[in-house]
Amino acid sequence: MSASLPSYTSGVSDKPLIGMTIGDKLDQIATTYPDNDALVVRHQGIRWSYREFQQQVNRCARALLAIGIGKGDRVGIWSPNNAQWTTLQFATAKVGAILVNINPAYRLHELEYALNHSEARMLVIAERFKSSEYTQMLYELAPELKQAEPGALKAQKLPHLEVLVNLAEQPYDGMWRWQDLLEQSSGTDEGQLAEVQAGLQFDDPINIQYTSGTTGFPKGATLSHHNILNNGYFVAESMNFTDQDRLVIPVPLYHCFGMVMGNLGCVTHGATMIYPGEGFEPKSVLETVAEERATALYGVPTMFIAELDHPDFSQYDLSSLRTGIMAGSLCPSEVMKAVNSKMHMQEVQIAYGMTETSPVSTQTAADDPFEKRVTTVGRTQPHLESKIVDPASGRVVPRGEIGELCTRGYSVMLKYWNNEAATHDAIDDAGWMHTGDLATMDDEGYIQIVGRIKDMVIRGGENVYPKEVEEFLYTHPAISDVQVTGVPDKKYGEELIAWIKLRPEADTVSADELREFCKGKITHFKIPRYFKFVDSFPMTVTGKIQKFKMREISIEELGLDD
Repeated sequence: MSASLPSYTSGVSDKPLIGMTIGDKLDQIATTYPDNDALVVRHQGIRWSYREFQQQVNRCARALLAIGIGKGDRVGIWSPNNAQWTTLQFATAKVGAILVNINPAYRLHELEYALNHSEARMLVIAERFKSSEYTQMLYELAPELKQAEPGALKAQKLPHLEVLVNLAEQPYDGMWRWQDLLEQSSGTDEGQLAEVQAGLQFDDPINIQYTSGTTGFPKGATLSHHNILNNGYFVAESMNFTDQDRLVIPVPLYHCFGMVMGNLGCVTHGATMIYPGEGFEPKSVLETVAEERATALYGVPTMFIAELDHPDFSQYDLSSLRTGIMAGSLCPSEVMKAVNSKMHMQEVQIAYGMTETSPVSTQTAADDPFEKRVTTVGRTQPHLESKIVDPASGRVVPRGEIGELCTRGYSVMLKYWNNEAATHDAIDDAGWMHTGDLATMDDEGYIQIVGRIKDMVIRGGENVYPKEVEEFLYTHPAISDVQVTGVPDKKYGEELIAWIKLRPEADTVSADELREFCKGKITHFKIPRYFKFVDSFPMTVTGKIQKFKMREISIEELGLDD
């Protein structure tokens, strides 16, 4: 390593940034490729050309304006993947409303927080998904719905929410059906929509995505047209996308992975967005790739592993595949080899980033050596900058030395919604986003993530902040203290273990009882897999808890050394 070279790179490109709003870009693409497949939703039997998709989006946008939803208003979506999700994504962008993505796995406590913190005026929900009965949960949170006129909710616990739309076929008290919402569009004509759309700027906020909170409450990363439109475009550029590409998107749309890298990556190129199902299911992904002759596929490593391990894997013709992205955690080399050969994805890429950076900051290239694709997260994306600094001094470290990865450029979020202090902590005065990840940069500019400054755990591509889980477990009457950390796991990359200290007077509690206590109150992937009951925690002389020691002890006791 050359010690003289600083750990700093900037991504170059001969392609300029897009200075347009999302609505204007959609209109441009729909004019250029009107007959290309825009959206294929297998479980709904939907296949829309770009012309048809644009018509659906415009109708929804006119309906929003007709019911008084406009620039700056927050509109929540709580649903798995479907055509309505994507229609709403582009319709809100056309009227300047801010789409609030709500994790389909959220429970009541988390939902209430996100709606009230964002002051959402409108919420679109699926009837149900997996074990979540969304409709019933809303009635629990806002019993006033039963008596409310659709579009005129006044609820004590959700003071800002007025409009509820349910994606179910049958009507529910106090809620519109999707069809009812679209019928409102007759109150606004195309001219009025065009006028509103023309008044928007590409730096306007368009999206709030809640990221797990290190302090117990999620933070709302606020993203602009410019942030996410360009990130989607350059991610797909790296994969050499054209209007002939067909991308299967089994990752959730509520994540940047689905709605930005997936939806916007396709739309900026006139390519096809394909959803195999509401949620991930390996068989439906394989069937969809084969039937739709997909050229690209997205997923986290655990998804690719599940597809490769499927008993019927060999029955599917995947020869149309060329590229795709694996993100969420590093790809084991054996998995990468199998994806390259058995799935024909010779050009599959690794992408790294965070919600706060729209999301991708670094990416491997189609022609990167195999070794770089399994050990690094690639190089700095076009029009962005990366540097690695000493966390204590803030000085840029020499190449090869470990420090905190920082990123700067068009992709850095506008702010955390209604949270000035957290914004100031994350983005410094020079505009650098501090990722909290420890990394190194080699002489060629490839970046390797080596750990995390904070104790964030990544379980199957989902970020889990131990602090949030700890704060919830503290509410159990028998618990006096709790510390949560991550331990390695073959399937998910990491799992949670909670070290529990009980109150002296408390009855003993079992691990199963604690799991039951968590169920339905916090998202399933935040529920610790392991519990360890202790009288004390490993500490430093100054009384700071040593999580790395907890992790070491847990790994040894659970026999996870391999």
